[in-house]
Amino acid sequence: MNWTIRIATPADQESLHELLVRSVTTLHKGCYSESQIRAAIGPVFGVDEQMIQDATYFVVEEMGNIVGCGGWSFRKALFGGRQVTGTAPRRLDPETEAARIRAFFVDPDFARQRIGSRIMKACEDAILAAGFRRGEISATLVGEPLYRRFGYNTVEHNEIPLAGADPLRVARMVKTYWNGDPGGAKD
Repeated sequence: MNWTIRIATPADQESLHELLVRSVTTLHKGCYSESQIRAAIGPVFGVDEQMIQDATYFVVEEMGNIVGCGGWSFRKALFGGRQVTGTAPRRLDPETEAARIRAFFVDPDFARQRIGSRIMKACEDAILAAGFRRGEISATLVGEPLYRRFGYNTVEHNEIPLAGADPLRVARMVKTYWNGDPGGAKD
């Protein structure tokens, strides 16, 4: 496992889209129907151009191929970025608002190999460096266990409406970072 982690660039967008489609159509099958997955690709599961522009989106590579991605945002949107709002969402106040963890996707051939944990650690380090003391996630049911291992607590479940499919059930999760230490994953 010779992985490297780096910040995503605009040149990665096509590869990221291909990765997210492979990821959600394979790894989300046990939690969501095929119609939900297909309807969510684009409006919910999408390459977040804003996070790429903000340099808050990470990719993990193996031998030059992207095998995982995910990031955080200092902007208001919980998912989708520009795909949802059409403009850049407003900046969050790190003193009073939570940073957003978003858009984690792992190649199915590399699932359960701690790629998500590696990205999560990079996100939390960057969140703390930016002055945030809380994090928030609108997690898929597939991602909920990963975030729980990092100390995020589910506070409610919500449903995201989808065109032509049943709503997508997600978990709103939050975490407060104590003493500037995100704590990391609990193995």
